[in-house]
Amino acid sequence: MQKRKLGASGPEVSLVGLGTNNFGGRIGRDAARRVVDKALDLGVTLIDTADIYGDKGGSETILGEVLGSRRKDVVLATKFGLTMGDGKSGGASRRYIAQAVEASLRRLNTDWIDLYQLHRPDAKTPIEETLRALDDLVKAGKVRCIGCSNFSAAQLEEAQSVASRQRLSAFVTCQDEYNLLDRAIEKDRVAVMQRYGLGLLPYFPLASGLLSGKYRRGAPMPAGSRLSYSAQHADGLLTAANWAIVDRLAAFAAERGRSLLELAMSWLASRPFLSSIIAGATSPDQVAQNVAAVDWLLSPADLAAIDSITL
Repeated sequence: MQKRKLGASGPEVSLVGLGTNNFGGRIGRDAARRVVDKALDLGVTLIDTADIYGDKGGSETILGEVLGSRRKDVVLATKFGLTMGDGKSGGASRRYIAQAVEASLRRLNTDWIDLYQLHRPDAKTPIEETLRALDDLVKAGKVRCIGCSNFSAAQLEEAQSVASRQRLSAFVTCQDEYNLLDRAIEKDRVAVMQRYGLGLLPYFPLASGLLSGKYRRGAPMPAGSRLSYSAQHADGLLTAANWAIVDRLAAFAAERGRSLLELAMSWLASRPFLSSIIAGATSPDQVAQNVAAVDWLLSPADLAAIDSITL
């Protein structure tokens, strides 16, 4: 397993990480245990979750139960900031962060969180207040480093500038949607990430499965797949334009004796600003496929051809 750093100053992690938004929802504790065990056996060291995953806390609770003594072997990342369902919680105020981190530590059954990420910007709270609260957690040893998710380029600029000016712990990672069908962050956010040494943790690396190769245009959806039950994701992805791109990408991969999954994952691995690919899995076999899919070293000519298809 290849290793990369979380940004310029974070710990080293595996190139392929494990996303656990399925834990406590699509799969229960026993199935999750098999997924986690397989991931760790294959060298995965980054596990990413969030307090809202698994019906508000279920994913963190399951991870706290199944990691056991192997907790020390992983870089454990979680997120906070979205509402936990009571209509009041959420955001990035000092008061809420203090509550949220203690709840996550308790569910995860751990004394520290390696990467604590703000799930989305909070327009009601000054970023300096958020960063000061997170800096206190770092100094207290409850959090090793911090990250953000779904920030705009301007919001990233502001956060990193405030952290530098006030000598506070700065974000080391950004978690954003990024895949061969959605390259929007390249327009402005990637330049900011690179300027400040932020590492990207892309979510939806396979575009909710559309880049996995298991979907076929005009064919029934695979049973249990994300797009079979999530109309929100399906409506935005299953467009004529996306199908045309997927068909061309699949043909590109097939001509080279590779799969669409290998192309999607290896293309992400070719991005120098990427720290780790957050890949969800509901079975050990899926974990193994994701880990194996990053060994295709794409040439400059390959990358140029891919750009001509996707841009």
